[in-house]
Amino acid sequence: MTRRFAPLALSLALILGSAAQAATKPGYSSYPKGAKPRAAAPLPAPQPLPDLVRVAMVTQLGTIELELDHKRAPLTVENFMRYVQLRRFDGIVFYRAMPIAWGAQPNGLVQAGLQGHPQKILKPIAHEPTSQTGLSHTRGTISMARYAPGTATADFSIMLGDMTGLDANPGSDNPEFQAGFAAFGKVVAGMDVVERIWGAPRSATKGEGVMKGQMLDPVVRVLTVRRVEAPAAAQ
Repeated sequence: MTRRFAPLALSLALILGSAAQAATKPGYSSYPKGAKPRAAAPLPAPQPLPDLVRVAMVTQLGTIELELDHKRAPLTVENFMRYVQLRRFDGIVFYRAMPIAWGAQPNGLVQAGLQGHPQKILKPIAHEPTSQTGLSHTRGTISMARYAPGTATADFSIMLGDMTGLDANPGSDNPEFQAGFAAFGKVVAGMDVVERIWGAPRSATKGEGVMKGQMLDPVVRVLTVRRVEAPAAAQ
């Protein structure tokens, strides 16, 4: 499995890294064509966050509950929660479901986000590699999509299976492998919903390059994303 996974990790890195770019191309965007940034209104102050933050993501196919690790990935979690606080994730869509043939099934990932919406995205955030946070891309992990490290904004993926090849590898000669992707939490309830999204119909023609055949058609809409109270034992 290790020898088979090594080249696959590169493919996954390229796929995830290009996802934010692909989302801004015609046919991927959920916002009106020709939309332009408007004058930014003053933003409310960020909310203080505990070490672990619970979020309920209500989708058309059910609710996904996430536990975000603010203690170990503070910048990434604060960025995500800023979008939650401003309710800018309300109405986003899961637009991509990537299948992987090997391993326990279902395997792959699903992807959602603002897809470069010019009126809703905030400034990119600094990259928090897993070599720094100690997190890993295992089943249920939520991770940021990006171009180069330090360009992530509001698109994210949820893993259907273990994809530790997306973790940072400081010893690699490849800069992409060195940085890896920024994992920042995990699904604690609703993996069945994630699996339903992954299993939703895909277009045979939408998508470019390796992403062809991975675009959901129709997309799965996220109705609301809200912070919720964690169980007392988890606090």
